[in-house]
Amino acid sequence: MTLQTVVQVIASGLLMGLIYGLIAVGLSLIFGLMDVVNFAHGEMLMLAMYASFGLVLVSGIDPILLAPLMVAALFAVGALAYLGIVRFAMRARANLGMVQIFATFGLAVGIRGMAQLLFTPDYRSVPNVWLGGRTVSLAGIYLPVPQLAGAAVSILAFGALWLLITRTDLGKALEATREDAGAVALVGIDKNRVFTIGWGLGAGLVGLAGAILSIFYYIHPDVGASFALVAYVTVALGGFGSVFGALAAGIGVGLVEAATTLILPPSLKSIGIYGLYLLVVLVRPRGLFGHL
Repeated sequence: MTLQTVVQVIASGLLMGLIYGLIAVGLSLIFGLMDVVNFAHGEMLMLAMYASFGLVLVSGIDPILLAPLMVAALFAVGALAYLGIVRFAMRARANLGMVQIFATFGLAVGIRGMAQLLFTPDYRSVPNVWLGGRTVSLAGIYLPVPQLAGAAVSILAFGALWLLITRTDLGKALEATREDAGAVALVGIDKNRVFTIGWGLGAGLVGLAGAILSIFYYIHPDVGASFALVAYVTVALGGFGSVFGALAAGIGVGLVEAATTLILPPSLKSIGIYGLYLLVVLVRPRGLFGHL
């Protein structure tokens, strides 16, 4: 194993890790706000990828330019999911946790079934993208341009999220509602409105990730499931509800995944991720930055 190989693995892991963090942060945001796990998170990612694919075919616009539109569209999907399903599930008087789980899991099954009905299980890819198939070489280290763009977008998204949370009234309302959803009404904050916006933000972030992934990843009805599983592990590693823990954990997951491919066949690359998760569960059950 040469130094160049090690640097290549680290670079590849960092690029994919930043994208994993972007996929996971919306899930962590919703859980931190409401203590609800969105089991339809992967299906929302899949919707964004299909929407990017369709809009590229219709308009010829590159997915990187469609990313803001995907954020807006998935924001609406997330807000409607809360208003139409989750809000009523949270009113259950018995077995509240199970009702919430089955509500979002049922939404996931419904979205995936509709995708299979409308689009068939066939694999698709976005044609004629600007960044597709391109690489840059730095001192013998090859970096795929789509992953570079995805990593850059992830960093910008986390920066914008940090500004939103720390510098705006909406961010303060999100934090206050996370701390005590019952008491915020005393200061005039409508928690249902905050929850709606929180679900919209969480889905909007995964919509951004879907637009980026559509550049270099095959699109099919089950594509969200594999990324959702990694997102759940990432959220648990970073700490349930820790938004920026998702960023650190995403990078860690990307690095471990890339390192595992040096030892095991690529088909077994997830073993390293789950091994890392088990280690963290044993040493620090709350996650790296969690406050469960």
